[in-house]
Amino acid sequence: MYTLNECGQEGGITLAIFDAHCDVLMKMFIDPELSFLDSDTLHITKRGLLDEGGKVQCFAIYIPEKVHPDMRFQAALAMVDIFHEKVVSEPEMKFVKTKSDIESLKETEIGAVLTLEGCDCIGNDLLKLKTLLHLGVTSVGLTWNHANLVADGALETRGAGLTDFGAEVVTLLNEKAIWCDVSHLSEAGFWDTIKRAEFPIASHSNAHSLCSHPRNLKDSQIRALLQKNGVIGVTFVPQFLSDGDSASIKDIVGHIDHICSLGGEHQIGLGSDFDGIDHMVENLTSYKDYHNLINELNRLYSSEFVNGLLFGNFARHFPGKTERF
Repeated sequence: MYTLNECGQEGGITLAIFDAHCDVLMKMFIDPELSFLDSDTLHITKRGLLDEGGKVQCFAIYIPEKVHPDMRFQAALAMVDIFHEKVVSEPEMKFVKTKSDIESLKETEIGAVLTLEGCDCIGNDLLKLKTLLHLGVTSVGLTWNHANLVADGALETRGAGLTDFGAEVVTLLNEKAIWCDVSHLSEAGFWDTIKRAEFPIASHSNAHSLCSHPRNLKDSQIRALLQKNGVIGVTFVPQFLSDGDSASIKDIVGHIDHICSLGGEHQIGLGSDFDGIDHMVENLTSYKDYHNLINELNRLYSSEFVNGLLFGNFARHFPGKTERF
């Protein structure tokens, strides 16, 4: 486990954080003038990561629905370019593609993981997915909320599962030891995928039994994910935390407790969805507020559990062999 890093808040310290999902690349694609260093418009910036103890941050390639289907792969490539030109080009930011890359991060370095949120951009062309994997994508979400040629998403009324092409996609991810992200899948798609995927995760999903949003996972799904040695990232989307009009850090803790009660103590992490959300959790409006959550976690749980939740569980489950985490 990484040692504690010095933090600028009240002379305190904060633990290393592995955040499994954000949409910074999408925002920077829409507005090329945004600076990853310290933009006030972004929820996650390099400055925020440095101040709050960010150690590994996953950056999703998410193609906005308004992009024409014929241009979505081009948009994905543009986001890969943004990732290289504006994120990992920053001093102290390191492109992470393997577990050994995480293990070798220096104390002053922050790992950046490139992920794909939804396979809409590949159509039914496996070569396009292979290209993104060659470019360093190490986690692939099969759908966003709606249907594509891989599977149905969580909000697709039809609610179908994996297509034959989708099964080919999962097989490829298995062969390449790539995380297969079940967040956003329809329930049928989840069950089809969990049977096949060797490296399943839910990067940003919460417990349906506490909040009945269709994006959340039912207890049986969470148990199945855990049984496949997957990890789940509790997300900060208010609509996925509470059935009410707002959400608090207490609601995040409630989902953590519930997932742990299902056996997820060593397979739970965080996937904020910062920069992909408009409404925020109270006192957790950007990465710079992470310390508010961490302070509450430290008050309620053991240091060993908090270390695992914040960093160790996702780092340990990153595909590949390890001796450190």
